Amino acid sequence: MISYSRQNQDEPATAAPDVGPEEHIAPAPRVSVQAFCETVETAAAVQAAGEDRRLAKAHLKIQMGGVVAAIEAYRSAPTPNVIVLETDARSDVLAGLDQLATVCDPGTRVIVIGKVNDVTLYRELVRRGVSDYAIAPVQPIDVVRSICNLFSAPEAKAVGRIIAVVGAKGGVGASTVAHNVAWAIARDLALDSVVADLDLAFGTAGLDYNQDPPQGIAEAVFAPDRVDTAFVDRLLSKCTDHLSLLAAPATLDRVYDFGADAFDSVFDTLRTTMPCIVLDVPHQWTGWAKRSLITADDILIVATPDLANLRNTKNLIDLLKGARPNDRPPLYCLNQVGVPKRPEISTNEFAKAIESQPIVSIPFEPQIFGAAANNGQMIAEIAANHKTTEMFLQIAQRLTGRGEAKKPKGSFLGPILEKLRAK
Repeated sequence: MISYSRQNQDEPATAAPDVGPEEHIAPAPRVSVQAFCETVETAAAVQAAGEDRRLAKAHLKIQMGGVVAAIEAYRSAPTPNVIVLETDARSDVLAGLDQLATVCDPGTRVIVIGKVNDVTLYRELVRRGVSDYAIAPVQPIDVVRSICNLFSAPEAKAVGRIIAVVGAKGGVGASTVAHNVAWAIARDLALDSVVADLDLAFGTAGLDYNQDPPQGIAEAVFAPDRVDTAFVDRLLSKCTDHLSLLAAPATLDRVYDFGADAFDSVFDTLRTTMPCIVLDVPHQWTGWAKRSLITADDILIVATPDLANLRNTKNLIDLLKGARPNDRPPLYCLNQVGVPKRPEISTNEFAKAIESQPIVSIPFEPQIFGAAANNGQMIAEIAANHKTTEMFLQIAQRLTGRGEAKKPKGSFLGPILEKLRAK
């Protein structure tokens, strides 16, 4: 029996909208997907979907011939986890599905792409066990959404949004921005979050949060076979009620050379337990650093207003746009703006070259940032009403798509009660 998973089985299927900045599509697990297309347009859309980061672990194969070719193929071969069928006619797909059911393995899920938008047809497809029905013409993101949603429980709370923060150049303060943004996500948006410090040799997250855990992310990277939820939980250091830290060892007793997939098991495990994961990605161009950026749900590039940062920011955005065609473009912010006697590229000129505006332009405030770094505190802890604190909250809201969490209204007796408690 082919399984199906539709939330509303009485409504006709409609073409899925394009992915928005706030939509979160969880990545598909390691599954096999075979598509049988009737038109080259659909085949091209499915092929493009297979190159999306969320289907990176899926094994996709595309053939022409539609349902007839699928029936013939599975007479002598096992069926994959997911079959994608394109059909032009209403009667052909119903009869074809009946025949396919005789050669289909139990548990295989079927997605049908058709041109008929009719509730009666949809109900017949559901009755036959079809998992999803999409109206042609389809876009790559429609195919990605259909496949990935098969492995996400409809009633489950969306978890595991990964936000990667990287500097366009060394020394631009990307780690400081990452840590303060994560603090705002956890404190002001009340979203359980974890900061993963990927700079194993020189990471500063432990210092910034005034934490010195005996273990951290290195233990997980060097023992990928042991990585599971319980193991990662033991490595986390709790900073606040909503914020945890996966710290870097920041030692030089070993060389941290990794393969491109070195952090995959850590990220996959964190996705299952944490609603928000902030990656502090060091400024280095390795296979795993590139992969961490491309596979993230959202990206923030931190730059200072000079020529090298402008060039690097543009190169990063261009590369990531090409590698992530179905995601919103990376966001960027300017940091350390207004250094005395330093020639700078104006915000307008920077934005004109990048072809987008920065989220915020953080002013050069050496005294407040220096005090926070030396005390192991966030900017919000030492200057709650400072304009930079508000900027970090703005970044947090843009990256998560969430507004500021509503705070309980204070009573006029609040200050008096606080004084009594103090006494």
